[in-house]
Amino acid sequence: MSTTIDVPESSNVAKGKAVLVAPPRPGGWKKGVAIMDFILRLGAIAAALGAAATMGTSDQTLPFFTQFFQFEASYDSFTSFQFFVITMALVGGYLVLSLPFSFVAIIRPHAAGPRLFLIILDTVFLTLTTASGASAAAIVYLAHNGNQDSNWLAICNQFGDFCAQTSSAVVSSFVAVVVLVLLVVLSALALGKR
Repeated sequence: MSTTIDVPESSNVAKGKAVLVAPPRPGGWKKGVAIMDFILRLGAIAAALGAAATMGTSDQTLPFFTQFFQFEASYDSFTSFQFFVITMALVGGYLVLSLPFSFVAIIRPHAAGPRLFLIILDTVFLTLTTASGASAAAIVYLAHNGNQDSNWLAICNQFGDFCAQTSSAVVSSFVAVVVLVLLVVLSALALGKR
């Protein structure tokens, strides 16, 4: 005679459970690139419009003997600075108008149309920003140092506030240039790798 004893399994013993792990989606990094594109555009808007506003409000008046005879330095006295203000305002306006296309790239990270549109226009406005920044930088350099060969005197000794404002506007424009270069590179990377 044999007896069998049935021992039920304890409920305290841990049972093996399968972990559900979804495979990584191909191209998921493109959404991160699109989000970075949007954030960089916001930074470029701030830099471009800040440069235009700073240069557009730069003026300084020095009284000479009487209040009827004064020396004035203003951005509209220099055609290069006028070009700078107009171009930076256009770049800022373009960047504001490009935000919806950047948002579409976030929603549809695999769509090539909006990215191609943005990379072409980013390159055009990068060129404009670089040209206006370089022309304004040349005038700011002359204002700070002058040119002995041409008998151009440095005016920053007398117009210190004007020179400080124009210098900061030029620096802000070159920040916008760097951000636009990063935008072009990011768009090229997102278009290149499928």
